[in-house]
Amino acid sequence: MTTTGTTVQEISIAHSPDSDDAFMFYGLATNKVRVPGFKFTHTLTDIETLNHKAIDEAFYDVTAISFHAYPYLQDNYTIMSCGGSMGDGYGPMIVSPRKLTLDEVKKTRIAVPGTLTSAYLTLKLFAPDIETVTVPFDEIIPAVVRGEFDAGLIIHEGQLTYANDGLVKLLDLGQWWREQTGLPLPLGGNAIRRSLGKETMLTTTNALRDSIQHALDNREAALDYAMQFARDLDTTMANRFVGMYVNERTLDYGADGKEAIRKILDMGFDRGIIPHRAHVDFIG
Repeated sequence: MTTTGTTVQEISIAHSPDSDDAFMFYGLATNKVRVPGFKFTHTLTDIETLNHKAIDEAFYDVTAISFHAYPYLQDNYTIMSCGGSMGDGYGPMIVSPRKLTLDEVKKTRIAVPGTLTSAYLTLKLFAPDIETVTVPFDEIIPAVVRGEFDAGLIIHEGQLTYANDGLVKLLDLGQWWREQTGLPLPLGGNAIRRSLGKETMLTTTNALRDSIQHALDNREAALDYAMQFARDLDTTMANRFVGMYVNERTLDYGADGKEAIRKILDMGFDRGIIPHRAHVDFIG
């Protein structure tokens, strides 16, 4: 596209309609953060759809992905060095209407938010033979409450609200992963199309980092913007949830964060969960 004789490059961005992602992209979505010569357009779609769209079509220039999906799309995308969500001793949870032992959990029929999610990968590392059924992430808690499943694997805001529905936590997979590896649990990141070229990839990655920093520096305004996506959370709870997944580690994974990404994908490959060896690289 052209504007007053100046060429403007349009970068398509896709992410989940969640309070933490909205907080992260606040600066770019509201034009508080601008990059001369670039225009950023935003599409909001659930993470499992984005995973499949990135694998099948390499559709968006920048897309939120589950790290579990990365080996399937690594030929077309690389990981941006910012914008990740890591669980530092916390993460997706297995919840149920009744208390079960971990041995019983491994024999349950459990609702999961998609087989490409990092939550699913971690679950399969914990219990390789567990029976799973894919259910949209925001329908898992209601389905478990109705008794359609023995347990559910919950992501997003449900991690803070499950008790309101009379459910109990059976296992926090982020805590389990920490006990197993001593590392944070890699959940989601942002990937960028390699075909954009290194210069555009770097410029876009820096723009995302600036957007994250702007949100952290202007927390009240960014949180107010993110509240429109904060399912069933009041401002206090939304602030807590955003703090869990948008923080200093979102600006930079750190050495242990990058090690964790490589480790979980290597483990997934070695145990036959992922058919492709991941070759993890970062831009920015």
